[in-house]
Amino acid sequence: MKQSIRERRIYHVTIVGGVVNFLLLIIKFAAGIVGRSSAMIADAIHSLSDFVTDVIVIVFVRISSKPADGTHAYGHGKYETMATAVIGLILLGVGVGVFLEGVEKIWAVINGKVLQSPGMVAFIVAAVSIVLKELLYRYTVDRGRKLNSQAVIANAWHHRSDALSSIGTFVGIGCAIFGGEKWRVLDPVAAVVVSVFIVRVAVEVLKTSLAELLEHSLSDAIESEIKQIILSVEGVEAPHNLRTRCVGNNYVIDVHIRMDGSLTLAHAHNRTIVIEQLLRQRYGSETFVSIHVEPRR
Repeated sequence: MKQSIRERRIYHVTIVGGVVNFLLLIIKFAAGIVGRSSAMIADAIHSLSDFVTDVIVIVFVRISSKPADGTHAYGHGKYETMATAVIGLILLGVGVGVFLEGVEKIWAVINGKVLQSPGMVAFIVAAVSIVLKELLYRYTVDRGRKLNSQAVIANAWHHRSDALSSIGTFVGIGCAIFGGEKWRVLDPVAAVVVSVFIVRVAVEVLKTSLAELLEHSLSDAIESEIKQIILSVEGVEAPHNLRTRCVGNNYVIDVHIRMDGSLTLAHAHNRTIVIEQLLRQRYGSETFVSIHVEPRR
């Protein structure tokens, strides 16, 4: 897929999410205030963080799509990776914030505080939020996988974390409305449970993005496949000193190979061209390939 087409599609899916998140955060804030629900207001803050990450994805993907230049020989792909890390950090912050707020409310109840009963409008908005955010997650993660975009997939998980947060809000508000005063503590309890899921997703997102930023090699399975592709070219032997990494969504492959020392330079060069073509057919046209040829021993 051409970079320009990929970029437009990433913009499209992100803008869809941004519009939904913006509408939800306005509705949630209004429902939280009118419905006297601190849980709904907290959920609105979570939606605000979703909206912010949509903006981050749009900005960073535009930067990452720039071609290689004098200061970025391998392109700007790592800007997208950095966006993924930023999203992970925001997720982590939201998860920790939800956890601390929930624990604070539980402690207040233990010390005799009576939590305020929320209104029905907050309960209805929480239900609507769950449905919309789950649909948005499924749409975004599907597009992210098809576009091979870590940032879009990370953003999809942010949508899912908001849906999980809304489930906690929905359960808590429902129990507070229909269960009476003694059940209102389930609102912060549910928030604490949801925060654990949010933090778990954040850790996975950060783990993936940091591995790339720290120049982690590709998996053993991919490196083994690279060697098999190289060996499929006639007259090429002993791929070694293989070094791999990612720059955004593109692979960087640096490898040494051996050929018959009596070959002309032209013949050796033609075989390296074949290897490059095969690798780019398998891993994408933007794959960076560097091959060093040595005479067979």
